Amino acid sequence: MPPQNQPARSADEQLSIVDTLAAQTFPEGKGQSRTEHGWGGPGYHIAILRATQDFWDDRSPEVVEPAVQELESDLTAIASALTGRWGDPITVDLWPYLGLDNPDYPNIEPAPEPMRSLCNVAASMLVWRIPSTSRWLGLTIGQGDRELPFELLAAVGQESSFPH
Repeated sequence: MPPQNQPARSADEQLSIVDTLAAQTFPEGKGQSRTEHGWGGPGYHIAILRATQDFWDDRSPEVVEPAVQELESDLTAIASALTGRWGDPITVDLWPYLGLDNPDYPNIEPAPEPMRSLCNVAASMLVWRIPSTSRWLGLTIGQGDRELPFELLAAVGQESSFPH
């Protein structure tokens, strides 16, 4: 999966990565493949725009809260730029993609990527439809487990995986 301990990126660098993802062709073939900024597969890309330190040694609020606030500030700056381009985003709840509310659980089909990956690390995301394409772009902050870093994530997917 994605690399850890990457240097902090400026808002301009993060926005440049978002622009690259929005235009980049999707990997072909089954499974995931590493990309320059994260990973992808057929019909999607996920990039880590910025990550905090990990929290193996100290999970105190004095350490965690400032780290998360920095990511939230970055998310706000990128969201503002994208809203200026594409209009207001919608907020998508990722919980339903876990499939836990389905009465047939666990005999359900897994959510398509990138929703499957995102719902395991984040509760919701901001989503824009990318004009003149059949793609959407999402931004969220996620954490795989309480000791792992928080990550500011950008995802691009095909309309077929778009959260309705």
